[in-house]
Amino acid sequence: MKGPCTTPIGGGFSSVNVALRKTLDLYGAVRPVRSIEGVETRYRDVDLVVVRENTEGLYAGIENEITPGVVTSLKVATEKASYRIAKFAFEYARSRDRKKVTVFHKANIMKKSDGLFIRCAKEVHDAGYEDIEYEELIIDAACMRLVQDPTNFDILLCENLYGDVVSDLCAGFVGGLGVTPGANFGEVNAVFEAVHGSAPDIAGKGLANPLAITMSGVMMLNHIATRTGDTAAKAAADRIKVAYNAAVGEGERTGDLGGSLGTEAFADALVRRLG
Repeated sequence: MKGPCTTPIGGGFSSVNVALRKTLDLYGAVRPVRSIEGVETRYRDVDLVVVRENTEGLYAGIENEITPGVVTSLKVATEKASYRIAKFAFEYARSRDRKKVTVFHKANIMKKSDGLFIRCAKEVHDAGYEDIEYEELIIDAACMRLVQDPTNFDILLCENLYGDVVSDLCAGFVGGLGVTPGANFGEVNAVFEAVHGSAPDIAGKGLANPLAITMSGVMMLNHIATRTGDTAAKAAADRIKVAYNAAVGEGERTGDLGGSLGTEAFADALVRRLG
């Protein structure tokens, strides 16, 4: 479990998050997005998952100044990573009884990199996951369809940059980044985190919403239970999820969700419901 890290904009040190993902080979980012009773938004019954390739694309960080005033950024795509994240997405879908995987791409323009990504995804689907519906959407049109009706989507499979942008977009359907957990998976390691920023301007003021990091903790406990067979971890995850759903549903919310509670008060409200 990790907390949010600040990354300087336009200069300074490189992203700690990106370095962590590369070092631990956390290739698969998972962001579940679901409507929560008690959090009113323009949308209802949203229940989708963004699966993001976490190690390549433009986030490979290969940038060069060719000549003063001219900069290039290199987008990296490999068969290995594309096959790996596609298989991860379909395995995730199957293990959770999800019905459809939609691949977002821009292969009409980036024919080599995004073309490779969708080719690998289609091959993985056809090689053993034909029970799961598969579709490909050009990302700009896909975003329009998302905001029209997000309930038409189930699992979204994206390369790195698209997944970063789309996952935050989807968070807006259900109340924002304060109610969306996140996890980064590798073959060996897994890191769980709230996906919102570090917000140093409100540090120590008791204003931060602890729900997202709590939800990420539930994801971590479920992962431990799945990997090790630890029934106590699964039971704890279920209790915490029931408690925070009850708290929010009964109007116990922080300010960003239209409530009046501070950080500790919301935590207390959750603890009271653990039983």
